[in-house]
Amino acid sequence: MVKSIQYFNEECVPVFERLEDDFLKNPSDIASYITKLTDELHKAGIRMIEETLGYLDQMITESEMRKLSWVVDRHESKQLITSLGNVNYNKTLFKNKEEGKRSYIIDLLMGMDPHERMTEDAEARLLEETVQTSYRKGGEKTSILDSVSKQTVMKKIHALQFPPEDEALIDKKFVQFLYIDADEDHVSLQFKEKKSDLVKGENGYKYNSMIEKLVYVYEGIENESPESKRHRLINPHYFCSDSTSETNDAFWERIYAYIDTHYDMSRIEKIYINGDGGAWIEAGKKNVSGVIVTMDEFHMQKYLGKITSHLRDSQWDAISDLRKIIMHKTKNDFNSYVDMVKEYLEAGDKKQAASIEDGRKYILDNWMPCKVRLSNRRKLPGCSAEGHVSHVLSSRMSSRPMGWSKRGAGKMGRLRAYFYNGGDMLELAKFQREELKDAVGYEMSYFSPTEVMRSEKNRHYELGKYMAAIQGTLPSEIKKKLCINHHIAGL
Repeated sequence: MVKSIQYFNEECVPVFERLEDDFLKNPSDIASYITKLTDELHKAGIRMIEETLGYLDQMITESEMRKLSWVVDRHESKQLITSLGNVNYNKTLFKNKEEGKRSYIIDLLMGMDPHERMTEDAEARLLEETVQTSYRKGGEKTSILDSVSKQTVMKKIHALQFPPEDEALIDKKFVQFLYIDADEDHVSLQFKEKKSDLVKGENGYKYNSMIEKLVYVYEGIENESPESKRHRLINPHYFCSDSTSETNDAFWERIYAYIDTHYDMSRIEKIYINGDGGAWIEAGKKNVSGVIVTMDEFHMQKYLGKITSHLRDSQWDAISDLRKIIMHKTKNDFNSYVDMVKEYLEAGDKKQAASIEDGRKYILDNWMPCKVRLSNRRKLPGCSAEGHVSHVLSSRMSSRPMGWSKRGAGKMGRLRAYFYNGGDMLELAKFQREELKDAVGYEMSYFSPTEVMRSEKNRHYELGKYMAAIQGTLPSEIKKKLCINHHIAGL
């Protein structure tokens, strides 16, 4: 810290004074004054971080506690990417006397992998930007003064692990009805398993898409404001999954685990799943009682429109009749009405005939979900899955020309869900470190200066005699050394 203060006094203060003089000569250019002043403060911050890390490594090297178990192997230089900029410092590799293993104790104390080049705050900035824009912009926003490549961003995204969503609440929520909307996005791939393995179909287009599923659980809808006609979901929680890295059963298990830990299931009368009739959506009702699948209004109206589009001015009357038949009558009645509608086709119009049959098949295949939707219109909120797919997934993953790997698309979908659930990117970055520690069995204990003094007093009676006589606080340097020694003792 001494060198940083000296640098600040000798290098920064004169620059600050010069910038202030320039501003006073031209007060209208305040933007330049603020920008240049900010840059100098950033540089001073980098110097301070570098000195602190160098000082930490020096304290470890000089520590008597370290000398009991570790010997110096060699000194190395390292560059660390922080949210402020690239930090360069020296670190020491030590060898354990008993086990013979080598470790950078400074990395162990900071909870970092020896090959890690990025701090959690920088990774949080990377994730915050990448989830909204692109890998390239995420790399540019990682650090204020520096940037990383989009390949580095891609590797970070591919390696992401997400915290569990089924941590139980102390007080579970009581709701009478719960709603689940489900839909999917089709994401373009660069390749299936390896580069250049995409093949073209008879239509000349490549088979290069994968399904990204979106499901969100909510408690109903409400007006955005007392006088507003716009609605919003009540307490929505989003889930994303891809068709390759997670089975459909595992996906629904994850969703129902969240519901079970956040809501009192015994109080829920019905859970409605709104969707387009896809098989993966229908599967959501298998393992939980009281779940009813219902057709979303958009797709039902779309296929009724296919059946009646040739009727022109009479189309809406025909759609109204078909909806009444679905609600109150049978499939035979529906088929009879469609046959009657088909008689109004112009001779030889094979395209419209195929469209009618497509619509007929879709409604008949989803007969009960359509009946549930029309019979419970007052209870059921309209399904907004199409809009949410566009907002949550498509806007980042498929609305612009781009190609994904399967792993990248799957991780980005999960990251988008985490983002829209209000997840903290810094906490997600810290979670990656915790996952690493758990994977290697790493465990560290951190002690306050008070705990350090208590421990030293208990372990060393002679030292304890003097500690008991100390009135007031320990000098700063002694506190630091005691903390470092205790951290090393916990390795």
